[in-house]
Amino acid sequence: MEQRTFEDLVALMARLRSPDGCPWDREQTYDSLKSYVIEEAYEVVDAVEGRDFDKLPRELGDLLLQVVFYAQMASEEGKFDVHDVIRHLSDKLIRRHPHVFGDLRVAGSDEVLKNWERLKAEERGSAHAEAAPEGAPSLLRDIPKALPALLEAYQMTRRASRVGFDWKTIDELLGKLREEVKELRDALAKKERAKIEEESGDLLFVAVNLARFLELDPEVALRRANRKFRERFEAVEKRLAEQGKVPDPAHRDEMEHYWNKAKEKASD
Repeated sequence: MEQRTFEDLVALMARLRSPDGCPWDREQTYDSLKSYVIEEAYEVVDAVEGRDFDKLPRELGDLLLQVVFYAQMASEEGKFDVHDVIRHLSDKLIRRHPHVFGDLRVAGSDEVLKNWERLKAEERGSAHAEAAPEGAPSLLRDIPKALPALLEAYQMTRRASRVGFDWKTIDELLGKLREEVKELRDALAKKERAKIEEESGDLLFVAVNLARFLELDPEVALRRANRKFRERFEAVEKRLAEQGKVPDPAHRDEMEHYWNKAKEKASD
């Protein structure tokens, strides 16, 4: 099998974007590629969770393609090129690992993470000071608003918790969860659509914080719950299909029965 280098990949992307290259590749823009970046990142996560090491190299390649694609477009406009991407990443890795590339001593991974966050905060503060010298920037300023809502909530509250803005105990959080459930019930009783949406959002927000407070990644926890639902519902569909049936409101009792059977089987 012929070996390819990173330089070969960069040259290949440049050829695809050239006047005699591919029409589709030439038509792409910064905005048109956004959905592909997100999609490919999730494809990588899916391969990792499935421990599919035949698929993972392909998915990592697809994700790398997005980096090279963006860098090529920027290079064509004289903004930056892929070497700037590599330089920024390399400089950051060296800067964030003074215990490896400098004289700092650390006792373990916990100290590494604390030092990483300290350096990150210093960099963030310096960058924000240049962008907004008139006053102190928000700690949340550089959290992308385009993040999926669950991840945005996790990132915002995790950062706020580092400066002490957090619940003190799990009981306080559970109490807040009960409070949000009550407020949602009240909104439902009044049949106020806007308020129902607001309280539903508040309930989800507290659930994210509950996972974070327990030192869990809410995205990972929810993906696990999603997989569990998928497996059980597919088991329900299979049992119905054995009787020549499909999921339907008329078969609700049967679906509930088969769901419980699938749940019992999973817990064995």
